[in-house]
Amino acid sequence: MDFSALVTSVGTSFLIFVVLLLLYVWLASKQGNQVVYYPNRLLKGKGKDGYVSKTVNPFTWMAEAWRASEDEIIAAAGLDAAVYLTFVGTALAIMVVSSAVCLPVLLPLSATDRNNQIERQEALAKNKTASSYDDFDNLAMGNIQQKSNRLWGFVVAAYFVSFVTYFILWKTYKRVLNLRAREQASLEAKPEQFVILVQDIPLVPPGKTRKEQVDSFFRRLHPDTFDRSLIICDISQANKVWVEIEGYRKKLARAEFVSEESKTRPTHKTGFLGLMGKSVDSIDFYNEKIKDLMVKLNTKQKVALTEKQAGAAFIIFNSRLAAASAAQVVHSQLTDTWTVIPAPEPRQVLWKNLTIPFYQRMIRANTVYIIVFLTVIFYMIPITFVSAFTTLDELRKLLPFLKWVVDKKALKSILEAYLPQLALILFLAFLPVILMILSKAEGIASESQAVRAASGKYFYFIVFNVFLGVTLGGTLFQSLKQIQKEPSKIVNILGTSLPKTATFFISFVALKIFVGYGLEISRLVPLVVYHIKRRFLCKTEAELREAWAPGGFGYATRVPNDMLVMTIALCYAVLAPMIIPFAILYFAVGWLVLRNQALNVYVPSYESYGRMWPHIQIRIIAALILSQLTMIGYFSVKEFVYSFLLIPLPVASLLFAYLCKKRFYTSFCVTSLEVACKDVKEVPSLSSIAEAFTPPCLHLEDKFDDPEGFEDARSTVSSRASSMVTS
Repeated sequence: MDFSALVTSVGTSFLIFVVLLLLYVWLASKQGNQVVYYPNRLLKGKGKDGYVSKTVNPFTWMAEAWRASEDEIIAAAGLDAAVYLTFVGTALAIMVVSSAVCLPVLLPLSATDRNNQIERQEALAKNKTASSYDDFDNLAMGNIQQKSNRLWGFVVAAYFVSFVTYFILWKTYKRVLNLRAREQASLEAKPEQFVILVQDIPLVPPGKTRKEQVDSFFRRLHPDTFDRSLIICDISQANKVWVEIEGYRKKLARAEFVSEESKTRPTHKTGFLGLMGKSVDSIDFYNEKIKDLMVKLNTKQKVALTEKQAGAAFIIFNSRLAAASAAQVVHSQLTDTWTVIPAPEPRQVLWKNLTIPFYQRMIRANTVYIIVFLTVIFYMIPITFVSAFTTLDELRKLLPFLKWVVDKKALKSILEAYLPQLALILFLAFLPVILMILSKAEGIASESQAVRAASGKYFYFIVFNVFLGVTLGGTLFQSLKQIQKEPSKIVNILGTSLPKTATFFISFVALKIFVGYGLEISRLVPLVVYHIKRRFLCKTEAELREAWAPGGFGYATRVPNDMLVMTIALCYAVLAPMIIPFAILYFAVGWLVLRNQALNVYVPSYESYGRMWPHIQIRIIAALILSQLTMIGYFSVKEFVYSFLLIPLPVASLLFAYLCKKRFYTSFCVTSLEVACKDVKEVPSLSSIAEAFTPPCLHLEDKFDDPEGFEDARSTVSSRASSMVTS
């Protein structure tokens, strides 16, 4: 991509951002759009705390987002959102401080040298094809001559960026740990703080029930603090019936609304898609279906509770301290039995995964890793091809039928400005859902853990395919003929061309800043979808509420995409420092826009108390190590005698990661006893904890008014239950 294409890309992206921002200002002021732009505030206004939603002047959103305190962010969107915004702020701080050396020192060193000009003249003198370059390429390390003393400035900058990253990450780790501890020690106790999850329970001994086995085991180990157990069942059949009942209940509510509105009883046909078959009264039909299914559900519940008890259970203790202590203790001398972890928050429990045995979880995890590895490898092929569009001149030579495109300057600029970035974004759009499905297939117990697992897979995928794929793919394509003639110089050719791919990534980051965050703040897609549903599909209040429900931040894709920008910025901060201003702009705009979304829009579907931070931090270090290895290789290409001085940097990064893990990581896996021992305002009742950890398909009004009755149903196990294996 040449400089004119870069200017075209950045300029038009900025114009799109301005238009989207003006649309937000206009659309958010409309009363009918309040549920799209301020759903969080509206929901808080209906809450028990009496918070009343207020009309917000859209012009003041920047000031409100800027002034909002961390406590306000946590109150509005939860600690996970606050930790995510802390990550964005941390990335911004690293880039801002790094720019203090990289921009004023490295840019003049590069701009005043003339390596690109010398290489071009030498190539022309030898009648070889000379690599094209422009003034923008002269601002990168590629314009520094080999063995030049100017390279000392880049060595100093590499150390400066590395130690700035270490310092800021260390401070942030301590800050997030304190935030997590403060929330966990809150006076408002949560049900999961009194519960642990035990899996891989051995077969039931003869003459005992599963509940008796579990109760006797934990009562013996925790005689003073054990309260009771909730045995987990295979609820797959009961859940199918429950889902069907919920579907008919929604249809019934819709039919009753239509009846009240039209003053006539609605009817429908019972055949295929409601287009054929017998015509029936909808209200009577749905009521009859629900009644029949309730009988069926009751049967399935009894089967699940008595014949399909699994080798897993929730264990309730009488204090937070006891539960925290039990979650950290090895309960069996065999590691594949009585495995214990802290209980996940009730609303994020993945019920079907709780019954998966120990070795099956291991096999599933390894199988998923292999599938992900193959996915990463095979995605490399189309993305490498896409990267070739950054060098249309070379594509013109290999594919002559494209001459009519390349010869038109305006069309060529547009293609170079947008096609590669849009193609990459489209490629990446299909992957997150697949990775989330694979992560849940591992047998993970909670939604938040599945999100972290999917986020990790997505991060490594985009780093390998997008960053390395585009960089190496574009470079190889650009220099293919030269490599064919002189294969031994492939490393030198790759190293020499590496800084020149910075223009592609600058355009890519600019597109994510202006178009990505422009669409985020304007919420055009959710707005259009909401109004279509409201106009043609929604009848009841529940349907309307479901149509505008915003959901959470979607960390499984947000964090890896931000990490991609962080990886690009760290890898090019020294090699091509002009990328730093764009990285600063990306994280600055993101910090402001996402704070607004946390305050006004997104409603968290779960809370993990910042468990994602250690995973974010280790990936920032991984990105830093990648950048350090890249610099070592490039300094070698430059034949710098003292390039060995950079070797300690990746070693220092590994030591820093190890130190952080030893000092902080354990407190993110479990709740420390120091935190758990804090007083609580009120201990949740047994009935409320039992209800919280009951799957929805077993949680019916007529069954759980009496929690003791619920436990009696669970403990009434037939004699053959001891040999039952969960399917």
